[in-house]
Amino acid sequence: QDCGADCAKFQKSELEHKFNKKALERPYTSKHSWGKTYGEHKRHLEFSHEQYRELKSYAEEVGIFFTASGMDEMAVEFLHELDVPFFKVGSGDTNNFPYLEKTAKKGRPMVISSGMQSMSTMQQVYRIVKPLNPNFCFLQCTSAYPLQPEDVNLRVITAYQSAFPDIPIGYSGHETGIAISVAAVAMGAKVLERHVTLDKTWKGSDHQASLEPSELVELVKAVRTVERALGSPLKQLLPCEMACNEKLGKSVVAKVAIPEGTVLALDMLAVKVGEPKGFPPEAIFDLVGRKAKVDIEEDETITEQAVENHVKKVKH
Repeated sequence: QDCGADCAKFQKSELEHKFNKKALERPYTSKHSWGKTYGEHKRHLEFSHEQYRELKSYAEEVGIFFTASGMDEMAVEFLHELDVPFFKVGSGDTNNFPYLEKTAKKGRPMVISSGMQSMSTMQQVYRIVKPLNPNFCFLQCTSAYPLQPEDVNLRVITAYQSAFPDIPIGYSGHETGIAISVAAVAMGAKVLERHVTLDKTWKGSDHQASLEPSELVELVKAVRTVERALGSPLKQLLPCEMACNEKLGKSVVAKVAIPEGTVLALDMLAVKVGEPKGFPPEAIFDLVGRKAKVDIEEDETITEQAVENHVKKVKH
């Protein structure tokens, strides 16, 4: 919250529902391990329901949204009871269609990651969720920790925007640093998810794919700057450009002395920064064929007052 994020998201599993017995009994000897078996390891790391309630009330206290990825159907039941503002569907459950149906029917907004999925699976996900719950979005995501830039494929954001124009598209990143996430926002990502750690050197494979608080501060600042910079698609001379335009904007000037009554030809005209301002450069071709109402000196700006309004048709 101090870093400027809008929401803190955890991951909730009910281990007997997320893993089968053999998976929990599998020996886990990696340097990241917190137990002899994968089950012991996960049980060591999993927060209890009571701890989740405590986290939620703390989030309310500091004024930040709090939710979690429900990593199995029972975890979703618990989060529903906890009254989270939205459900996060982790990439590992995106092709779990019964889970999606049950979660969508709860009626809370859903943020659905798309790591490990194909476009045709995402189209199926859309067809399942949309009729049950119109409030959901997809996040482009690649499930590798840490993620290499060449595997990010930010262009999928554009593909999702075309394929699913009626839902917001976002980005969930496991890369290091902030540049790629900022680029995702520039491409129109409306939701941005990143892992956060207090120390990248801690035990566990996620830490090195996470941001430390100082980086999160930088990321949020950069994202807010890019949001402001995206601005409007309307191209026009802006008030902030007036000073530059006054100082350096060019005008049409007389290349030679032009006596009163002369019909202007292109070779009589030049473009320079002029004092006072006269016709803008883009009007130069429109001046051809118009008549000088007064004598115009060489190098003098050509102003509205100096030429007649109508074009004299030059006979070819």
